[in-house]
Amino acid sequence: MGDLSKLKLNCLAIGSLPHDNLNKAMSLVEECFRNIPFWPQLAKVNKNEDMIIQFLENMPSFFIGKDYLDTEYDEFFEDLEKFFMDYEEILSDVNSPVLDRYEISQEFSSSFPEFIKLIKKYKPDFAKGQIVGPFTLATTLVDKDGKCAFYDETLREIIVKTLTLKALWQIKEIKCANHDTTPIIFIDEPSISQLGTSAFVTISQDEVLAMFKEVSDVIQSAGALSAIHCCGKCDWSVPIQSGVNIINLDAYSFAQNLSLFKDDVKHFLQKGRKIAWGIVPTLDKEALEAANSDVLQQKFTDAIKFLSDKGIDEKLIIENSMISPSCGAGSLTVELAEKAMNLTNDISEILKKRY
Repeated sequence: MGDLSKLKLNCLAIGSLPHDNLNKAMSLVEECFRNIPFWPQLAKVNKNEDMIIQFLENMPSFFIGKDYLDTEYDEFFEDLEKFFMDYEEILSDVNSPVLDRYEISQEFSSSFPEFIKLIKKYKPDFAKGQIVGPFTLATTLVDKDGKCAFYDETLREIIVKTLTLKALWQIKEIKCANHDTTPIIFIDEPSISQLGTSAFVTISQDEVLAMFKEVSDVIQSAGALSAIHCCGKCDWSVPIQSGVNIINLDAYSFAQNLSLFKDDVKHFLQKGRKIAWGIVPTLDKEALEAANSDVLQQKFTDAIKFLSDKGIDEKLIIENSMISPSCGAGSLTVELAEKAMNLTNDISEILKKRY
């Protein structure tokens, strides 16, 4: 695993971009995120790059064109048995060629091959991939009767294991591109902001924690770093207790929310784990239009102070801080998305010099 001190105040991006031109999107990645390149989800290039659809390729029960998971087709149990056998084989040997059955093909990510080219070209210390989070996916997908997939133990297990395989495949590809690059796999979990609300009142934190931990543990055992992104208020004790290396939040709007979990955060940082502060607003277009480096430096200072005021050492926080946008930029105009990515890079460079 790479030298984690090199992550200090470095910048990384979150998920999506609004571009309908692959080359322009990847030029932006190359310009702003050379230290930690990522592969953007480009739903305007291909609708299969939607964050929900993108990771379902070759998952038992999933069929393109159906709006539910189908467990009643004739070969389902045969497919399921083969899937679980594949999973066990891959976990016993992450270099197994069987893993390629669970690739994210070019039909589901136009940018991934270009991302691999950037890794070969620049040989960065770190490179970022992502999966949709298992809780978000399992509470979005439904069975034939419209019931949330989370409540079906078989579908839930299929979802967790499919996403784990998608993460492992990315790790393998990044390592093949450059053995010395440490993959960072983000688990994108917007729906955990709803955990504990009336929408998911019957779902326990322990069930969600177990999902996160299963995926994160496998990612780390394969020599990568695991991260969880949530762009709303949430109970941060759940991601932290899952053992991930990085948590990522919308720090433009919700930095104070993190300080409610000061004890968990303090122990997290003392283990050398990282907070990626989503300082650059991508969910508030007016805020982004008005944003500049002075405004965002102040947002970072405020975010640090919320924790230091709760007794966490400021130096410990800054040593383990990174910079990101608050969320993906796929819903923005191309011009605003490019402003957000450039600001993320600019703030990172300014803060590196400052600290």
